[in-house]
Amino acid sequence: MKYIISNIQNEKASYQHLIDFYLKGKNSKDIEISFYFWFAANMSAAVGGILDVLKKDGSIFSIGEITNSIEKILTKNGFLCHHFNYPKTTDIHHTTIPYKKLPSQSGPLFNDYVSYYLFERNEMPQMSQGVKDKMIELISEIFVNAQIHSGTEYVYACGQFFPYKNKIEFTIVDTGVGFKEKVNRKFNRNLSAGQAIQWAVQDKNTTKDITGGIGLAMLKEFTDYNKGKIQIVSADGYYQFSNGEEFIGSFDGAFPGTIVNIQFKTNDNRSYMLKKELDINNIF
Repeated sequence: MKYIISNIQNEKASYQHLIDFYLKGKNSKDIEISFYFWFAANMSAAVGGILDVLKKDGSIFSIGEITNSIEKILTKNGFLCHHFNYPKTTDIHHTTIPYKKLPSQSGPLFNDYVSYYLFERNEMPQMSQGVKDKMIELISEIFVNAQIHSGTEYVYACGQFFPYKNKIEFTIVDTGVGFKEKVNRKFNRNLSAGQAIQWAVQDKNTTKDITGGIGLAMLKEFTDYNKGKIQIVSADGYYQFSNGEEFIGSFDGAFPGTIVNIQFKTNDNRSYMLKKELDINNIF
């Protein structure tokens, strides 16, 4: 099978494109992938998860055609190096957050990865050490809950700084049990996948038994201040929070796990501190 992955942005249509790739790949053992036009490098995490799921079923992959710009960014972040033995190239402009495939038992490694590659970046909004520590804890909770409750073997992560768009996109992916099954089974609900994600990210409904749990609710709060975005894909459900508004939807077909994408706006001039760090009404 030959499949073209093209124009992958951080938007619902691009997630559908990757789901289509997964569904078509399930029916083929020899798959040649070509990359065209545009590929948001943080989405390497989602493609990496799909490749491993299909490999378990015996699929073999090769690279067909790939545009120079996409090859360059995917050798800078290490994705092509990991999955297709390309030589790594140096990221002299420091726009990538490396592609990582981590065993689900390696929570401390993920914590260090997030701390160094995401929150030590100069482009991130100004934060006190207390806020940094809390944000690292919240994002690491997504990893820990994927390990404990989704049954995933690996967790995939990757990020990208888009300087001309003033944003950093950071993506975490697992290939385990999704929101719909966990919420409906534990709480005796009959929600769609999109509704289950929306239910889980509400502060009053968070639970350690839901991937992300309280971490996602608090990240949603920070995103509201920062004017960023959260996107979650789980099975055939889609959830997005941006500009103070929620959107839920569905896909044709299902992703084999969960994608959490967090967008941080880098042109945010606020200085973030925890309320307990100052005896004033602060913002987080």
